[in-house]
Amino acid sequence: MEFKDNVPIYIQIEQYLYRQIVLGKLEAGHRIPSVRQLAVDLTVNVNTVQRALQEMNNQGILFTKRGEGNFVTEDTELITLTKKKLLDEELDQFVENMHSFGITKEQVIPTLQDYLQRRYGNE
Repeated sequence: MEFKDNVPIYIQIEQYLYRQIVLGKLEAGHRIPSVRQLAVDLTVNVNTVQRALQEMNNQGILFTKRGEGNFVTEDTELITLTKKKLLDEELDQFVENMHSFGITKEQVIPTLQDYLQRRYGNE
């Protein structure tokens, strides 16, 4: 994983784990990799991973079973809300980028439709 300089690493780890959950790679009710394993996999400090997991525990997307590790919530509604939040963040960035190119909000959809047609045709 490559980290951006302008966003704290623990937040980027949270975002990565949220994506893994929303994509189903980390399934509801299942244990996630240990703090140490995540630190090794992501090549970051254990304390940084711990901070990210603590934030996710505070938000309810993860829960801890003492002596067993961290688990993904079984609350599918919370996972759905998390997915919506991630999509909104992606769309915010997309619209912001379009605006920087001089594309108005009225032009965003036709511009996107044109792109999709050129990129994918009639799939």
